[in-house]
Amino acid sequence: MLRVEIRDSADTSILRLEGRFTGDDAEHTRTLAARIATRGKLLVDLTEVVFIDAAGEEVLCFLGQFGAEFVAPNSYLLDACERLNLRVAPNGGAHLSALGEPPANGDQSGANRSKSRKT
Repeated sequence: MLRVEIRDSADTSILRLEGRFTGDDAEHTRTLAARIATRGKLLVDLTEVVFIDAAGEEVLCFLGQFGAEFVAPNSYLLDACERLNLRVAPNGGAHLSALGEPPANGDQSGANRSKSRKT
């Protein structure tokens, strides 16, 4: 099962995918993404994707040809992006934070960093 969410900001469209990016769901996403990719910059948030099959990989390559950048916060997704030669967004997709999304790519903005103590 796949959930797709689209968010638009002034200069960027964000395509957020959640679940299994496979088969017919991936193909339907290709059609949807082709419509929004022509509007400007496209950022594909893969944060909640748990599995990508061959059809999903084809669609990701297709989106990469439109110049899309990808948010890939874990080793599975980073490996997929690397194998497919996809551009991973710098800083974990700073656009997500600007739209009220939680930080991506493991960036906790200091929330889990230990504070040094003077002894």
